[in-house]
Amino acid sequence: MNNVYDTLINTAKKFPDQVAVFDEYGTLTYSQLAEQTELFKNNLLSLGINKGMGVGIITGNSRYFIITLYASIGCDAVAMPISNKQKIPEILNAIKEAQLHLIISDSEEYASLGENGFGVNLFDTPLFISNAKGAPVNFTVKFIPDAAFMRFTSGTTGKAKGVIISHTAALERVDAANEVLQLSEKDRVVWVLPMAYHFVVSIVLYIKYGVGIIINDNFLAESIIESINQYKGTFLYSAPMHIKLLASYNQTIELPSLKRVISTTTGISEEICNAFEKKYNLSVCQAYGIIEIGLPIINLKRSKEYPGAVGYALPAYHIGILDKELNPLPDEQIGLLGIKGPGMFDGYLSPPILKNDVLQNGWFMTGDYAIRKKDGLIIIKGREKNVINVSGNKVFPNEIEEVINTYVGIKNSRAFSKFHPLLGEVVAVEIEVEDDVKIDTESLITYCRKKLSSFKLPQFISIVDEIEKTGSGKIKRT
Repeated sequence: MNNVYDTLINTAKKFPDQVAVFDEYGTLTYSQLAEQTELFKNNLLSLGINKGMGVGIITGNSRYFIITLYASIGCDAVAMPISNKQKIPEILNAIKEAQLHLIISDSEEYASLGENGFGVNLFDTPLFISNAKGAPVNFTVKFIPDAAFMRFTSGTTGKAKGVIISHTAALERVDAANEVLQLSEKDRVVWVLPMAYHFVVSIVLYIKYGVGIIINDNFLAESIIESINQYKGTFLYSAPMHIKLLASYNQTIELPSLKRVISTTTGISEEICNAFEKKYNLSVCQAYGIIEIGLPIINLKRSKEYPGAVGYALPAYHIGILDKELNPLPDEQIGLLGIKGPGMFDGYLSPPILKNDVLQNGWFMTGDYAIRKKDGLIIIKGREKNVINVSGNKVFPNEIEEVINTYVGIKNSRAFSKFHPLLGEVVAVEIEVEDDVKIDTESLITYCRKKLSSFKLPQFISIVDEIEKTGSGKIKRT
């Protein structure tokens, strides 16, 4: 049986002196990373952690996330990363629903959510361990014996679902992704996303292929630029927010080592991509990632011409643009996005349901509307659940937000439907404004009118202190 833990051991043997991690504690080679992970794995084994037990990992972005993640699966346990940005009640609910056995954290506060807690002083900083309350006697995930990882979906609308990924599925998806990404020991990835939400087709991929991981837990533009240039980063994997900050950075800076920039988590506007390319002479490639599948679509080929497109299906995947009855639609027509391919999730946690009972005619239905161009290029239009129906016209919130987010002084926005007695629904927008900036809403609507059809124009605009997001950075929808 393939085991994700073995990929770390194999990489350490192949590239022992290669730097695996650059973080606030310094550098860590692959041989050191494997040694420290093995040490912590043995510590967990001595505590009785073994096959099928659930381990909750609540850490910040650092080497200790990687060490605890791999040590847990090295015990044949199921690792469930939990964002330390979540509220305590949310974390407690996740621990309870997942029926975890152990909680590991770099914070004593989070470890204290369990019982019988204690500190482990094996490294530069202590890690804290406690027993989860109400843990089951044996397996966390009884119906998937090869389970390696568990992660809750973002929960942008409705209740988050626990997604189970086996060792086999995780390795299949990272191999499928790297067939196109072609990352190797010669690369250094600048990491700015929350590890708790992005670890399978990223951290696991980087470890397997000997990539150096430059961990930057500060999303400010100058900090990201400093990390890229100091450690000679070749690859930036980020969210649209980071791209926007870098594009609007007010100093002239070169990034000579950087070869590729990938934007994920949510859609990004062409204006931001074009501004970034103009400043740094690098095109931004969009990628379509989804926890149930991995990274099936990426725009490496035509990112300069079509920065707003998520790209082409990776060789291992088949993409369908389908109608409600799952019949294929012609090119250039909007339909529901379905995906087939390797590395799919193995099941959902609660209620327990296997992958094959979720798939429809072999398709995983993503819940997104999309268009496929004649050459296979995929453009995401928006979530099926979030469509605003204005007099029979489909309006997708993200296309409104992409325009508004390019307006000077606006940090972020959220478009949504509002009832209208004549039109049924109209577009309403919340905007989050930069500090000390005043927005004239009439000027904003005039700006939108130049870029959007009349039925897409916001009819209601309100200024809020903050747009609520999920832990992975996606906008929460009602």
